[in-house]
Amino acid sequence: MSKSKFETSLESGVHHQLQALTGSWEGLTKTWFEPDVLADESEMKGTIKSILGGSFLLHEYQGSINGKPFQGIAIYGFDIPNSHAQAFWIDSFHMGTGMMLSNGTPTENGFSVLGQYSVPEYPAPWNWRTVAELKDPDTLIITAYNISPEGQEDKATETVYKRIS
Repeated sequence: MSKSKFETSLESGVHHQLQALTGSWEGLTKTWFEPDVLADESEMKGTIKSILGGSFLLHEYQGSINGKPFQGIAIYGFDIPNSHAQAFWIDSFHMGTGMMLSNGTPTENGFSVLGQYSVPEYPAPWNWRTVAELKDPDTLIITAYNISPEGQEDKATETVYKRIS
C-alpha cells in the first residue's frame, strides 16, 4: 500500500521540517510602531507543539509590551493540495478581537506567509508578512513586517527565541 501525500510529507517533507520547530522557547521580542523607532523590547516565552497527528503546530506564547502582559496563539501548517504554508494568528495585543489567516511558502528552515488586516482608522487593508526561520536547532527567529496599502514594508516585531530544556 502506498503512503498518502501527508504521510510522505510528515516523514520527509514540509510537515517533517515543521516538526523541528516544536519545543519550549524563551527569548526577546522587539516591537516597532514606526520605521526604525524601537518601541519596546521584552521577554517572550512560548511553546510549540505538534497537533492533530502532525498536521499542524500550535504556538502558544506570552510576553508583555510596554509593561502590560499579553498572550497569543498561532497555528502553523502546510496545505498540501494548494502548496501553501499557512499561519492562523490571534493575540490579545496586536490582533485584539480579530483573527488573521496568512498564506505563503515554506522556506529551507521555516516559512514566509502574508496576511491582511484593516481597522476603522485605516480603512484600506494593510498586509502583514511573517517569517519564521530556524537559524540552528536551538534558535528560532520570528519576524513580522507591516506593509502599508502603498506597499511600504517595515519591521514590526522580531522574536529571537532560544530553545529551553
